Amino acid sequence: MLRVLTWLVPSGLWVVAAVAAQAPPPGAGVASTPSTRAPAAAPAASPDALSPRNANYSIDVALDPQRRTLTGREVITWRNISTVTTRELPLHLYWNAWRNTHSTWLREGLLAGTGREGLLRQHRQDEWGWTNVTAVRLLGAGAAPPIDLTAAKRFIAPDDGNAEDRTLALVQLPAPVAPGETINVEIEWTAQVPRTFARTGGLGRFYFLAQWFPKVAVLEAGGWNAHQFHAGTEFYADYGVYDVRMRVPTGWVVGATGTEQSRRDNGDGTTTHRYAQADVHDFAWTTSPDYREHRARFSHRGLPDVDMRLLLQPEHASQVERHFAATRAALRYYGEWYGPYPYGHVTIVDPAWQSGAGGMEYPTLFTCGSRWLAPRGVTQPEGVTVHEAGHQFWYGIVGNNEFEHAWLDEGLNTFSTARVVEQAFTPHFLSRRFFGGFVPWVFRDITLSRATDGNGLAGYRGAAESDVQATPSWRYHPGTGSSISYSKTALWLHTLERLIGWPALQRGMALHFERSKFRHPTPDEFFRTISEAAGRDLTWYFDQVYRSANEFDYGVERLASEPVPVMGFVEQGATLVPAPRDDRPAGSHRTTVVVRRYGEAIFPLDLEVRFEDGSRLRERWDGRDRWKAFTFERPSKATSAVVDPDRVLLLDVNTTNNSATLGPAARAAATKWSLAWLVWVQDLLMTYGFFV
Repeated sequence: MLRVLTWLVPSGLWVVAAVAAQAPPPGAGVASTPSTRAPAAAPAASPDALSPRNANYSIDVALDPQRRTLTGREVITWRNISTVTTRELPLHLYWNAWRNTHSTWLREGLLAGTGREGLLRQHRQDEWGWTNVTAVRLLGAGAAPPIDLTAAKRFIAPDDGNAEDRTLALVQLPAPVAPGETINVEIEWTAQVPRTFARTGGLGRFYFLAQWFPKVAVLEAGGWNAHQFHAGTEFYADYGVYDVRMRVPTGWVVGATGTEQSRRDNGDGTTTHRYAQADVHDFAWTTSPDYREHRARFSHRGLPDVDMRLLLQPEHASQVERHFAATRAALRYYGEWYGPYPYGHVTIVDPAWQSGAGGMEYPTLFTCGSRWLAPRGVTQPEGVTVHEAGHQFWYGIVGNNEFEHAWLDEGLNTFSTARVVEQAFTPHFLSRRFFGGFVPWVFRDITLSRATDGNGLAGYRGAAESDVQATPSWRYHPGTGSSISYSKTALWLHTLERLIGWPALQRGMALHFERSKFRHPTPDEFFRTISEAAGRDLTWYFDQVYRSANEFDYGVERLASEPVPVMGFVEQGATLVPAPRDDRPAGSHRTTVVVRRYGEAIFPLDLEVRFEDGSRLRERWDGRDRWKAFTFERPSKATSAVVDPDRVLLLDVNTTNNSATLGPAARAAATKWSLAWLVWVQDLLMTYGFFV
């Protein structure tokens, strides 16, 4: 017998689904079973929908912490919003990346040398992960019986042909789905919860569960955009409505995408928590009996209020306000710069120590990262919290394709994070940690800079030529993708800010946010919008930073400044004879500066020359030629010359050659590098001191 349940999700959308009344099969442990009948109403019918709502999920899942398993059933209500017809349905099964060492994710991770060998060694056999789809059914309309498609499922590897990879499955449909048509697919699966890989898994009584359910890919005009799970990229999905019932041990705290709609004691030592959220493209959740829950509210003039829920580890009790302050800063500045946060609630998760789940974003929920010893003046937990809260905008609201254009969220967000930290948490200082990263030491005489540290200049320098940024992100050289997606983008955006001014760049990013929210924008859309806001064509710049892997490197090759002789030569008949020159006053100096373009990329720059009398002279150089000589005659001798004196070009991979000096000014560079070495020596001596 079937009974029909109707509920209201937070956005005001009514969702109707038939739910089986009979008990689940033995050992399944699910609280209720999704229907073998289609929903009675299409979710996209709501007039207040923010997104197309074409990929909707009704899920029941049970966690068995003793066996470290999930058992789940889901109904996917999928509507074809593309312009093409399809007869297949690709499903992401991300946890199969950890079924064995042959998956593409693990192969790439080992190739990158990112320490995953050690990660594998610490996992016992029962701490690996997998997803096993046991049934796939196409639900019929009305009284029509479901069609069993389980046998029509097969694994595919379109990116690298790895037959051992099972992170992408393809289900053949019995009939084509034309544009505008809707299908309902029921899936049953079981999963082994791993010890954490890629920020998902469990450690002790702590569970963080992400990318945990079979998830439909994205159908575009050119066909299905469906990639295997790669080590250097994340995810891509359509927007929809999620209604999820999670069965966990009674007394365990649950946090999830959306808000809690109900809580039911099952009378067997478990409780079912139901969460729902509309207009999102993913759903993650966490549970543990050890969380301490805190609540606060974000209120700022001109922006909507947001309820903040913090799930904190008990040993971090003194950091409650620091987490809230960082989240407030992100909601305020991103909201003012780009556009308001629309959901009205956000959950902040402080993962368990050594769980490996920190620093990751999900719709209306994110994990931050902290330590028991978290000194003031160091932006931990603030930096990670701002960054992950910021992903609610660049990833959550603006849903770009992270498989292929990861920089569109990671890079924009890294740039924005550094700007928020500069606004809200300056100054902050360099710190080092000892004893396995546990004991902190703060160098309060060394402040960190947004232009370099915040943007990740050091990481970018080592990978500047590793890949053209326009290359699909999943094809980046393993181990260097973060430098290209995060750091390079932050640096070229900050350079652009200094080139065209923050008001123009802010206007362009806000316009991109408004046009692209709850959509899947492309890089070209972003570039056109920024040029539009700047009032000039910036294609030349985007060609350099996006469609090229060329390095920027400008320097001063030569600086000379010599007295001009007061004697010259005049013609007397057929010969030249010495004679005083009246056109140059005594004491004049001729200064020659040779500037050079060492890299292949081109950027217009200023040259500034300083003189002993305190005067300065600036010249503009288009930066195109490999070198150019500038000559000046001045009453005073030159003391220094510097190319790009205002540090507009933050992408310059070697700023040590940007200047040359004559005389006492040379001591400034020596002092700078001496101090850098002294910090290193101080760090070494302090480490040695711990063991003496």
